[in-house]
Amino acid sequence: MSTIPFPAALAAGPLVALAAWRAGLLDARASLAAAVIGSAAAVAGTDWVALLLTFFGTSVALGRAGRARKQARTAAVLDDERARTARQVVANGALFATGAVLGVTGLVPLPLARTGALGALAAATADTWATEIGLWLGGMPRSVVTGRPLAPGLSGGVTIAGTLGSVGGAALLGALALACGWSRPVAIAVTVGGVLGSLADSLLGASLQARRRAADGTITERARDVHGAATMHATGLRWLDNDVVNFAATGTGAVVALATFALLRP
Repeated sequence: MSTIPFPAALAAGPLVALAAWRAGLLDARASLAAAVIGSAAAVAGTDWVALLLTFFGTSVALGRAGRARKQARTAAVLDDERARTARQVVANGALFATGAVLGVTGLVPLPLARTGALGALAAATADTWATEIGLWLGGMPRSVVTGRPLAPGLSGGVTIAGTLGSVGGAALLGALALACGWSRPVAIAVTVGGVLGSLADSLLGASLQARRRAADGTITERARDVHGAATMHATGLRWLDNDVVNFAATGTGAVVALATFALLRP
């Protein structure tokens, strides 16, 4: 691990977040949240920065790949949000940033801080890869709970391509952790945590996440349908939206990674 001078580390997050905001990747509030998360990673060291940038960079690249096809498939279900919101940034990165702070301050032993933090980020990566690759290259999604076909974009749907993407995203962060000098047990644990965290996201999405109904009967996750008319709550817990599910998934990734690490370490 290489350290970054403290003033430079504090400045790194805001500078990267500003660039992302100017590029239209983050909205204004999201850029503030990203600045805090980025600075926390930079204070912890260059290895933490590399891992965070891998998640962000691959998420952006996969989000742009096959964009027209994905928009056409999900128009009735998902809003076309080009810029990420603060809730999305916090859901995906808050636990990683927390682990970075806990590790660098010594409040938590560094191997545990690394495992929990990267398990959370691996879950976010695995879920993002599963979603983007599944919508781009996958066929008709099926509910992870019932096996029935679901509209593309509706939470809880899985495809073979998306599942393979999930494993690939988690494994990439595990491999990068090894390349950064983190131990093999940490790398294995975060890979397992990432895959199972993504699975938890799908399970919650298929069972408890709120779904809405448009005037024509279409089940959707949009607050307003494609014509601008308000949709109504149909099933699931009203407060359990996609951002809350994503945060729960990263939490699952952290817990599973820590449990796996406890089994693997000497």
